[in-house]
Amino acid sequence: MTNSYHAAVCTALTGPDSIRVEEKQAMYLKASEVRIDVKAAGLNFPDLLMTYGKYQFRPDPPFVPGLEVAGVVIETGTDIKGLAVGDRVMGGSKGNGFAEQIILPGMAIKPLPAALSFAEGACWYSAAITAWHALNDKAALDKGESILILGASGGVGMAAIKLAKYKGATIIATGSSDKKRKAIEEAGADYSLDPADPDLAAKVKALTDGKGVDVVFDPVGGDLAITATRSISWGGRYLIVGFASGEIPSFPANHALIKGYSLIGLRAGESGRRDPELAKRSEHALRNLAEQGVMRPHISHSFALEDVADALRALEQRAVIGRAIIEMTR
Repeated sequence: MTNSYHAAVCTALTGPDSIRVEEKQAMYLKASEVRIDVKAAGLNFPDLLMTYGKYQFRPDPPFVPGLEVAGVVIETGTDIKGLAVGDRVMGGSKGNGFAEQIILPGMAIKPLPAALSFAEGACWYSAAITAWHALNDKAALDKGESILILGASGGVGMAAIKLAKYKGATIIATGSSDKKRKAIEEAGADYSLDPADPDLAAKVKALTDGKGVDVVFDPVGGDLAITATRSISWGGRYLIVGFASGEIPSFPANHALIKGYSLIGLRAGESGRRDPELAKRSEHALRNLAEQGVMRPHISHSFALEDVADALRALEQRAVIGRAIIEMTR
């Protein structure tokens, strides 16, 4: 066991400027835990929100952000089965990922697919499982159907593009800049539109010969959600994925009635916890897709541990396309 390691610590609830890289003492393992030599950690918007004390999980400073990691097992507790020192793994927790090592419960760790690098593994699963649960389990997106993906340049949006392309759908996606629209087209979108365009709904309708899209994938919420309902087809499926805009929309029930569309909420993690068989099937499917190169994440930024504050600022400034990661270089 390494006696000490470095971690990026949030020292006050004042945002990225509060981050300091500090030396921490390694803790002893419990019987059900595993120690991981972290090779890469994925950045998520909740990491930024936590540095301001604005996330639903609100740890008191000092704390180490970081929800997703990938690395190598360096020690296992006495009760751990199926994992050994040297195994390539990925895992998640409520924090502590922006560090050279992390201790996780064995149940929070999964083998890293051989086709994925540590960088990819650190930002793959949460976005991939969300897209899979949405388009496969909830919407049952089929070949030849059309889908509008909002917030498509984000990590979940990019995963949805790649899965929708694999399923044979026609993809219309939104991006707020020329750079983001170019990236989402390169990822597989057939058409890209500006979400701020006042004629967005009409343009979506025009691209679907007046029918509207069969499925809307919405991780954004806010006013854009109401605009998107005007572009949905009769009997369509509207997937409520999240509220990255910070605003929760109020959908007009009479509009859903008149157009016969369904509003479908989803929580991939909770669904898997409530239905273990579903979780097993989903993980098996995603691993196969990873091996085929279908669901590999788009990573636009990579930062060193010393630059976690800059990484969080990039998230705050909406500069990240797809995902950003922290790579341990010490």
